[in-house]
Amino acid sequence: MNKETQLQKNFDKKGFNAGASSLKLICWYFTSVMFVRSGIIPFSSILVMILRMFGAKIGKDVRIKPGLYVHYPWKLTIGDHSWIAECRIENLAEVRIGSNACISQQAMLLTGNHDYKKTGFDLITKPIIIENGAWIGARAIVCPGITVKSHAVLTVAAVATKDLEPYGIYQGNPAVKVKDRIIS
Repeated sequence: MNKETQLQKNFDKKGFNAGASSLKLICWYFTSVMFVRSGIIPFSSILVMILRMFGAKIGKDVRIKPGLYVHYPWKLTIGDHSWIAECRIENLAEVRIGSNACISQQAMLLTGNHDYKKTGFDLITKPIIIENGAWIGARAIVCPGITVKSHAVLTVAAVATKDLEPYGIYQGNPAVKVKDRIIS
């Protein structure tokens, strides 16, 4: 047996629990593909309703654009007046997005990763918290376990590998603070 086969056999999900029955997972998959990800429904209010039907906790006046990918809506919380573009929320663990936050086009919120040092390539999941007023720019990536604090900005294509300070503007890979956010 070669190393590649051995790694595949030993993959360990470390007791991962999707948080829903197989039936709910299947129903969500097909509903998501047909209505949420496809872009066939252009109305935010209907997309919000579908996500809520599957357990997402969504505040008032939230705008959700067609083409959104949410892995598990029952592990998603969004505060009031937030705007979620056609992005990818790979929420194997909880994702909390505060009020007045923005997640831009093709951004990725990734709560799962693997321990590449283990032969079992063990699954690691950690929650993501996007606090009130934060903005995740287009094609930016937020890694597992990160907190984007109040009103912080992760600019276009930046990668957050560490928590972002309140009112900081971050860019690059890995993202570094470049200046303070001044709101007038």
